[in-house]
Amino acid sequence: MSQTLTLARPYARAAYDLARQGNSTADWSNALALSARIAADPNVAQLLGNPLLSRQEAAGLVAPEGVSETIRSFFATLADNGRLNVLPEIAGLFEQYRADAEHIVRAKVTSASPMSADELANIKAALKRRFNQDVEIDTAIDESLIGGAVIDAGDVVIDGSLKGKLARLQNALAQ
Repeated sequence: MSQTLTLARPYARAAYDLARQGNSTADWSNALALSARIAADPNVAQLLGNPLLSRQEAAGLVAPEGVSETIRSFFATLADNGRLNVLPEIAGLFEQYRADAEHIVRAKVTSASPMSADELANIKAALKRRFNQDVEIDTAIDESLIGGAVIDAGDVVIDGSLKGKLARLQNALAQ
């Protein structure tokens, strides 16, 4: 994983710099997200590794329709260097660079059941106070948490789930 991130980092930085220069970070973000999902598909990943597929065909396979020539050239460069397989990591790093530049904290709230808009607003307000930055929240459901939620905001993870509390209690009792 760390090797993949090492390979992806210069491409993500270059993509972000190009996007910022062209005032098109949203377009780049959408294109990279879609391409990352395409490249992550096991069938596509196998096809991208096929030596009979030309670099140009590979780039065309993952590049979304209607993107700018700059974005299309970026995908061609990735294909020429055999780096289409790291598109998911490139997209993730691009989003980190964008969030940092826009002073936004991206948090993922995973709960045992769907949360109300008020609950999410309270979490967002608390995170905004804690980080002193704007907060964007993605939600997910994981019934194995039993109850409560886990908030993952980059380097900060707050585990308020019943599953986490039970695990901590079990560890305390085992000592």
